[in-house]
Amino acid sequence: MPRRRSLRKVVAPPAFKGFKPYGISSESTDSVDLLYEEYEAIKLADYDLMNHQEASKLMGVSRPTFARIYESARRKIAMALVQTKEIKAVYGNAWLDENWFICAHCNARFSFPANTTEHKCPICKSQEIDPLKK
Repeated sequence: MPRRRSLRKVVAPPAFKGFKPYGISSESTDSVDLLYEEYEAIKLADYDLMNHQEASKLMGVSRPTFARIYESARRKIAMALVQTKEIKAVYGNAWLDENWFICAHCNARFSFPANTTEHKCPICKSQEIDPLKK
């Protein structure tokens, strides 16, 4: 029986729910699920320009595990681009660094600073907010 997977630390969830290719028919239902930890690996390695050792420490995984997560993310993005599939962000096997919320009105994802007592969406000022869960 394989060992239970440990949760991977994600500093912030992706700011998108998904991406759709432009210029194809809307009847295509194929999509690729990009896990939060895969998004985090791409962000750390390619956007923040961290090496794998630094990024793996930040995510709380070993360097080889980080490399596998990163490789999986790159393959999924390449498949979506070549086969014109939609990319969807899904929770996966991650835990968020802070308590994050989602606005029921505008779907913004955010966390509250420690000194804030007012719990409203910072984008649309709606009070209809829910904790971001799996």
